[in-house]
Amino acid sequence: MSAAEIKRFEIVEDAAPEFEAVGAIQRGLHEFNQAMGGPYDREPVTLLVQDSDGHTFGGLLGLTFWGWLFIDWLWLSPELRGKGYGAELLTRAEAIARERGCTNAYTDTFSFQAPGFWQRNGYVEFGRLDGMPAGHARVWFRKAL
Repeated sequence: MSAAEIKRFEIVEDAAPEFEAVGAIQRGLHEFNQAMGGPYDREPVTLLVQDSDGHTFGGLLGLTFWGWLFIDWLWLSPELRGKGYGAELLTRAEAIARERGCTNAYTDTFSFQAPGFWQRNGYVEFGRLDGMPAGHARVWFRKAL
């Protein structure tokens, strides 16, 4: 390779990257992951808790892929907490995952959120990062479906 053929690269900080730049990184990693682990078969899991007017007061957002359910977000407005909606969201998400052939589920949360909720619903802690944020921990849970 001649000196004229050598490309020069630089690392650039970009606080507001264009969609194409973000997409290039995501596509590249997805392609590599699928080459190594097989097709994702990624499908969203979206469950909403809404009133009769269609206003959303909570829900669960997740994905199924590689035989796993990943629960990314689960949130309920304060007036709905402790009334069984969270457990019902989990039950329904797990049923969707089973229908898609998933055999396990995982999530992460913070120690100040509701780790006891996950444990009461059959999830087992498998990882912890203490001091994130200071005085708390980030906690990972899993459950066999």
